[in-house]
Amino acid sequence: MVSLHPESHLRIPVETVRTAWAACPKGTPVMLMRDRLDVVFADEDFADLYPTDGRPALSPGQLALVSVLQFAENLSDRRAADAVRTRIDWKYGLGLEPDDPGFDYSVLCEFRARLAEGDAAERLLQVMLQRLVEAGLLRAGGRQRTDSTHVLAAVRNLGRLELVGESLRAALEDLAEADEQWLLPLLEPEWGKRYGRRVEIGKVPGGKPAVAALGETIGRDGAKILTALWGTQAPPGLRRLAQVEILRRIWVHQYYWDSRGKLRWRKGKALPPASLRFDSTYDTDAHYCVKRGTAWRGYRVHFSETCDDTERPDVVVHVATTIATVQDGELTPRIHDDLAGRNMLPDEHVVDSAYVTAGRIERARRVHGVELLSPLDRDHSHQARAGEGFDKSCFAIDWDEQEAACPQGHVSTGWGPMRSGGYEYIQIGFDQATCLACPVRSGPVRSGPVPVHQLPGLSPLDRITAPPSARDPDAQPPRPGHRAMAAPLRDPRWNRIHALRERTGPRPRRARYRGVRKVHVQPVLTALACNVARIADWLNTPAPARRRATRLHTLYASAAHP
Repeated sequence: MVSLHPESHLRIPVETVRTAWAACPKGTPVMLMRDRLDVVFADEDFADLYPTDGRPALSPGQLALVSVLQFAENLSDRRAADAVRTRIDWKYGLGLEPDDPGFDYSVLCEFRARLAEGDAAERLLQVMLQRLVEAGLLRAGGRQRTDSTHVLAAVRNLGRLELVGESLRAALEDLAEADEQWLLPLLEPEWGKRYGRRVEIGKVPGGKPAVAALGETIGRDGAKILTALWGTQAPPGLRRLAQVEILRRIWVHQYYWDSRGKLRWRKGKALPPASLRFDSTYDTDAHYCVKRGTAWRGYRVHFSETCDDTERPDVVVHVATTIATVQDGELTPRIHDDLAGRNMLPDEHVVDSAYVTAGRIERARRVHGVELLSPLDRDHSHQARAGEGFDKSCFAIDWDEQEAACPQGHVSTGWGPMRSGGYEYIQIGFDQATCLACPVRSGPVRSGPVPVHQLPGLSPLDRITAPPSARDPDAQPPRPGHRAMAAPLRDPRWNRIHALRERTGPRPRRARYRGVRKVHVQPVLTALACNVARIADWLNTPAPARRRATRLHTLYASAAHP
């Protein structure tokens, strides 16, 4: 057990200052950050993570800064510890003497584990943001952007057969270590070859029937172990082993008992949703997901950063890590609530269309006063794609009276709910005879998404649908939402504003750890490292040089203002 005795590193040793600036006269990112922000991470910021008794711990403030610099330069723990011993700019940032021996590299891994266990990774970001506010480099309001990126799990991709085989092998390993005498009578001769080493199954000859047969063979082996574990003769403690519980749940996902009491291999369509089933026996938080043609197993990380056209650096202000199957829009209220808790809410929030619905736009305005900017109002009807006829944006909708007016001034005659593709819509109808006689109508009638017989007296061309609203649990009546969705696309600044979202970063693509709590430490440290680099670049950017006035310009100026 270690205890924390806070130390002060406000004063940089004189010899360190002299040597650092002699070796690096232009400064390095860590030196520039130290001069502008002083001590970024203080020991007092992490006092509650350590007990009050035990041997003294190394300075958590210094370990936090070393971890950020490690991610900034993509160093291993060993090389980061070597940099603390050998690099004078790191000693400058840490406030160490030139002859300080540093520490053993293993403490960096222990420090990250402590951050994950205490959910303290967010604290690192909060502390840095507070220092930036105090230094005048960050303020609330303005404009921010948010985007997500996928993170691959630190496990190998497994097929279904490899998953069930590897999960049974992992459970057998744990049982052998916990109580080999109980397990020994259950083992069968062929299990040594089947589960003795890492399970790797390539293409199975015989097609789908052969795959199902092999899967059911492994299923019967696992069922034998699970039946014995829940029998009266099994030690109760074995059921609580982590890999045993994972095995039990994977068998529920992958198998079922038929009417004759025989274990069967589930077909693909009968599997549970990707958000519920496991894709790895060693990282149960890693899930399979597909987004815009990109498929991966792992996690999803959302970065929010400032993007003001002001004299301040753009820095990351919020990081959220979820399992891969959590959709982007589910994070919108959480991001706003977290930013409100830090007093970092923007005035305008630029996001992708996946983050918004009518209800979330309305909630952002009502609860936090934030204007969401997103291309939610894209119309995929044939009129909008062809550029002919009237699309949804051409109609004036009166939500209070529940009616709409077409560009020719005719008022709708029908208003009612419609459900299509899992979404709820509002369907608006116009008088068929009036539409058929309309002088601006041309071309043949096109079929709509709903069969004609479901809407008596209305032709497909006479129907328009408002954007979905009721699917969002936070949704209010969609009146302000529809206007908000249409406004960004009519704003002439929209293309320039939304282009900002494409530059949102950073982009950690592969997890170093397993489990969503540990994985979250990585994007937070990556965001902090990104902030360090951006602050250094901003401090190093020279002021624009003033052009020398020509003699003719001076003459005109003196003539105009004698």
